[in-house]
Amino acid sequence: MQDRPTAAELLRDIAATLDERILPLLSGNEQHQVRVAANLCRILEREARLGPDLETEERSLLGELLPDQPADAPLAELNAELARRVATSDDDEFLAGAHAALVALTGQKLAVNKPGYDRFDFAGEVPV
Repeated sequence: MQDRPTAAELLRDIAATLDERILPLLSGNEQHQVRVAANLCRILEREARLGPDLETEERSLLGELLPDQPADAPLAELNAELARRVATSDDDEFLAGAHAALVALTGQKLAVNKPGYDRFDFAGEVPV
């Protein structure tokens, strides 16, 4: 494994090259496609940089909500189990904890996919 440049650094540089050098040479649909490609590179860069810590945090939050589940279970399975329990639970304390965890996890996913939206204050926006 190489130390430098990292995958995140390479993706950042590809996005910059597409935006700064290629995009100005194009117009119309080709320009749009290059913008999309640059944006995908930026998403992948943030995922490479932030993903491991966010996955650890997601696993921790889900572990607190689902202490009876194996700690090494795939995240997809833990999320499916959480969804099942939220849909069937009448435990207000569990549901409040699940709500808080889901808001936090959604904010983390937005930090990767749509930075800026992760800082939106939802207080009062959605009835609980």
